[in-house]
Amino acid sequence: MSIDAAPTPSPFLTGLLTPVTDERDDRDLEVIGEIPAGLNGMFVRNGPNPQFAPMGAYHPFDGDGMVHAIYLEDGVARYRNRYVESKGLLAERKRGKACFGGLAELAHIDPEVQAEAGFMKNTSNTHTLRHAGKLFALMEAGQPTELTRELETIGEYDYDGRLVGPMTAHPKIDPATGELHFFGYSPFPPYLRYHVVDAAGNLIHSTDIELPNPVMMHDFAITERHVLFLDSPAIFDVTAAMAGGPIMRWDEEAGTRIGVLPRGGDGADIRWFEVDPFYVVHVFNAWEDGDRIELRAPRFAHMPGGFQFDDPHGREAPYPWRWSIDLASGTVSDAQTDDRGGEFPRVNDNLAGTETRYLYNSLARTWEFEFEFHGVVKYDTVTGDAVEHFYGESEVSGEHVFAPNADGTAEDDGWLLSIVTDRATDTTDLVVLDAHDVGGEPVARICIPRRVPIGFHANWFA
Repeated sequence: MSIDAAPTPSPFLTGLLTPVTDERDDRDLEVIGEIPAGLNGMFVRNGPNPQFAPMGAYHPFDGDGMVHAIYLEDGVARYRNRYVESKGLLAERKRGKACFGGLAELAHIDPEVQAEAGFMKNTSNTHTLRHAGKLFALMEAGQPTELTRELETIGEYDYDGRLVGPMTAHPKIDPATGELHFFGYSPFPPYLRYHVVDAAGNLIHSTDIELPNPVMMHDFAITERHVLFLDSPAIFDVTAAMAGGPIMRWDEEAGTRIGVLPRGGDGADIRWFEVDPFYVVHVFNAWEDGDRIELRAPRFAHMPGGFQFDDPHGREAPYPWRWSIDLASGTVSDAQTDDRGGEFPRVNDNLAGTETRYLYNSLARTWEFEFEFHGVVKYDTVTGDAVEHFYGESEVSGEHVFAPNADGTAEDDGWLLSIVTDRATDTTDLVVLDAHDVGGEPVARICIPRRVPIGFHANWFA
C-alpha cells in the first residue's frame, strides 16, 4: 500500500511531516534577494520519507531516506531530490508494500525479504557525509550508503570489507589531518566500536570499547588529541520490545559517563568520568585547553520525549551546557550557559576539534516537537553575546548549517543556511543568513518549487 493510501496516518506522517512521493529536477529557481557570489556548492538535507504505508506504529527514525539538494553556482540555483534506494526499499518496491517494522513496533520479517535485504532496513535517512571524494547518506543502525553527486544510489559501503557494524550518523572529519573518526553502537555486544579512516579513505583503525549497557549514543566529539564518548542511561531493551514493550528505557541509576580516549587508541585505554545523569543528542564541539578538555552541547535532563517512540511531542527542552574535563585532577565541572531551548547545534566545521568562538543553535519558540524549529541563535563564547533570528509566525525551520566564505579570514565569515517551510502557504525556501548579521534580514530566499517535509540533518559541500 502506498503511503498516500494509509488509512489512519501516524502523527509523524501528517502536517509538515507528510511525505512527498515524487522525485524532481527543477532548474533556475526563483531567488528573493541575491545569492552571495562566494556561495557555490550544494546544500544537502536528509530525512525520513516512507514510500509505503507502515506495517504498524511509525516513528521518523523508520522512514526511507530522501535526500534534497539545492545546487548553487554563480548565483543560479537548482533543486533535486531522490530516495536512498536501500536494499530494503527495493525489496518493498518489488512487493508493493512495507515489509519491515520499526523501532516503535518490531515486526516479523518474511524470510525471503530478509534474504534479500537483511533483518532491518538501512534507511540512511539521517545525515550526509563527504569524505575522500565520496558522498554518503547515513543512519546510525547501518553502514553508509554511497551516492553520486546527483543523489543516485550506488550502494552500501564497507571500506573494502574492513568496516564491521554500523557507522554513526555523526562522524567527524579533522580539518587539519583529513582523518575521519566515527563509531558504531549496537544493542548486542560489542556495544560500542570506534574507527578511524585516513584522508585517502582507508579504514586504518578499529577497536571495541566495553560498556555495561547497550545505550543509544547518537553523537560524540573529537579534539586535537582525544575522542569523547557519552555513555548515558538511554538503554536498549530488545527483550521488552519483542514482548510488545518499548525498545528503550531511561535508567537514571545507571548514570552518565564521559569517556576520553586518545585518538586512534585501544578501547582498553579509555578513561571514564562520572557525572550527573543527562542525555546529549548532538554536540557543538570540543577542544583542548592545556590539561582540560572543553565540551559544549545542548543538554537534556532525561531521554528526549521523541526517543520514546510513542509521542511526537517533546517533554522538555535541552539547554546549552559546558563541561570542563580536567585530565590532571580527574574531575569534571559543568554549567548551563543559556536559557534558550534549542538543538541541532553547529559550528564552522573548519574548526572541528579546536576552540570555536561562535556556536549556532536552532531555536523553538515553544518546545513541542523535537525536529521543528522557528529560528536560530548565534552565541559568542568570548563576549557572552547572543543574537537571535526568528522566522515568520507560520514558518518552521530546520538545522542551520554554516557555509564558510572561501575568501574569508574570520571564523564567522560565511552564511547560515536552513530549509524553512511556511505552514500557511505550504511552500519551502532555502534561507541564507549572513553569519556576521544573524539578526538581520535574509541575504536570499531560494524558492523551492515544492514543500520539503521536516527532516533531520543538513550539510554544505563547497
